[in-house]
Amino acid sequence: MASPVVLIDGSSYLFRAFHAIPLLTNSKGIHTNAVKGVINMIKRLQKDFPESQLVVVFDAKGKTFRNDMYSEYKANRPPMPEELREQIEPIHKIIKAMGLPLLVIEGVEADDVIGTLAAEATRQQHDVVVSTGDKDMAQLVSPHVSLINTMTDVHLDEAGVLEKFGVAPEFIIDYLALMGDKVDNIPGVPKVGEKTAVGLVAGLGSLETIYNNLDEVASLGFRGAKTLAPRLVEHKDQAFLSKQLATIKCDVELPQSLLQLKSSERDEAELLTLFRDLEFKGWIAELSKDESVVTAANAKVESNKPVASGSEDASDSNELAAEPELYQGPVDYQTITDESQLQTWIAGVNQADRVAIRAETTAAGYMDAELVGLAISIELGAAVYIPMAHEAAESSQQLTRDLVLDALKPHLESNRLVKIGHDLKQLMHLLAKYDIRLLGPQQDIQLASYVLNSVASKHDLNSLTLKYLGESSISYEDIAGKGVKQLSFEQLEIAKAAEYAAQAVDMTLRLQGYFSAMLQQTDDLNTVYSKIEIPAQRVLWQMEQQGALIDSDLLLQQSHDLEQRLQQLERQSHDIAGQVFNLGSPKQLGDILFNQLELPVIKKTPKGAPSTAEEVLQELAQQGYELPQLLMEHRGLAKLRSTYTDKLPLMVNSRTQRIHTSYHQAVAAT
Repeated sequence: MASPVVLIDGSSYLFRAFHAIPLLTNSKGIHTNAVKGVINMIKRLQKDFPESQLVVVFDAKGKTFRNDMYSEYKANRPPMPEELREQIEPIHKIIKAMGLPLLVIEGVEADDVIGTLAAEATRQQHDVVVSTGDKDMAQLVSPHVSLINTMTDVHLDEAGVLEKFGVAPEFIIDYLALMGDKVDNIPGVPKVGEKTAVGLVAGLGSLETIYNNLDEVASLGFRGAKTLAPRLVEHKDQAFLSKQLATIKCDVELPQSLLQLKSSERDEAELLTLFRDLEFKGWIAELSKDESVVTAANAKVESNKPVASGSEDASDSNELAAEPELYQGPVDYQTITDESQLQTWIAGVNQADRVAIRAETTAAGYMDAELVGLAISIELGAAVYIPMAHEAAESSQQLTRDLVLDALKPHLESNRLVKIGHDLKQLMHLLAKYDIRLLGPQQDIQLASYVLNSVASKHDLNSLTLKYLGESSISYEDIAGKGVKQLSFEQLEIAKAAEYAAQAVDMTLRLQGYFSAMLQQTDDLNTVYSKIEIPAQRVLWQMEQQGALIDSDLLLQQSHDLEQRLQQLERQSHDIAGQVFNLGSPKQLGDILFNQLELPVIKKTPKGAPSTAEEVLQELAQQGYELPQLLMEHRGLAKLRSTYTDKLPLMVNSRTQRIHTSYHQAVAAT
């Protein structure tokens, strides 16, 4: 079977890459984060589809036929940030230098160009993969057309679309028309959301069929179905306009057919020139290995003076040493199941100067978690997983904990070897259970990410891999499922666990190189990371290990005493009110305070009712009113009991008889 043609929705990835990767600039102040993200994703597709023809499509400037159809189309979108706009031309230049066909057609959107090419492929029974993050593209899916999102690694065929959206690909347009789209300013039918749209389409079919059978809407059974028909009638024109706007045009007149779109020869000299100008030193390093490319690029620079200062030195080895490590080669992930394999790998660790380590554990808290397997990497692109306690595996498929940890202990406690990980504090807790101390220099990519961007909302490994390396990685949900049916790590098949863990530790090593280079560019941040955060991590680990000793018996006695006082306060409150009521009910409390006792109204709720919020009760108590005083004391003591005296004894670790707290180091933006 011929390899599929890969159609890349460049505009979709342009915005996603810009927002996913922090703003980066070269020495001339030109922004480069979107360039890096988009080109990384194209490189990923080249690696995943090595035999395929890739075609990249971008939106053209200006309005499209949809603006003529509906003047408010996309009217609410803010203008493109200048930091992004300046990156479009370099992206286009790099794509052309890579030899890939680039289509930018005026008057239509990239979706329409891709739709036209996909329709041609379907007619010719030629397979196409559309690389996009745009849900609208799901309408194109057919037996010959599928979608892939390289940022999330999600692949959608016909069954995948049905599972994800609840409707088949041929009804996606109707589904979108009913819901509308706030981003594109497609109106849809008011108050019809995702569930209602799915209910309508799954129950009746297309928009035309729905409107031809409005009398059947009330019987569809989903929430709100009985009263929906009049609203559909009222907004019929709007619904059909929305369908027109959401429909991808599949008959755009193009300069070349799908089969005529062929790659040309890569212009590596031009690529080197562009990478030098943008200062992508990792990519420069790849191309600089070929002296003929360097010579051709230098000749091109000479013929296009003036050149930005310093560009002629871009291939200097000292300059390249500070560039983040961006590995583009093949991967080699292995599973170690016998002692001879283990000894071979340990010999490699003994020769290395750094090792990335990742522990996979049972789902218990850090003081009770047990080791299920270890993943180790000492070179980019290569990693091993050592299974030790998978439930369904036979003993011949995994090694014993004692054997593995005895072999690794000298290296884990070595003062020479640099240990690299994501949240090493958790690894330190785990190893301590087996009488191993993680010693020597340490590098923690979670802390490095936090120091570089303390206001970022996510420092988890998957987010960092996507954000800084432009790579999507396996998520735990991919291999273990979701919700109550999610498997714990020891329940996973070894093959799935090994791929997940090995990839994770490989990405950890890659990110360490990236962050190390970034930190070295700023002395202040590097000092914060190496002199404050890394040492503080061990202090916090010691505090967590030590725990806090409490007197559970005394706390339980205090709980009993507090309960007695709370009951007394409740009785006194009932006496003052002249009736029994629920002290925790704002409605009952409001009636007694303001209607029966006629206390002054301090504040009202948004609906106009007198407020019984804590600050209101506090003010009334300060004014000398007895019931608010009793209520304030009751609330304070109830919180004290529920938060501390009742809860703390339940949190005592059965093994250490202490409470062990968790200190999250990579959280506060201050």
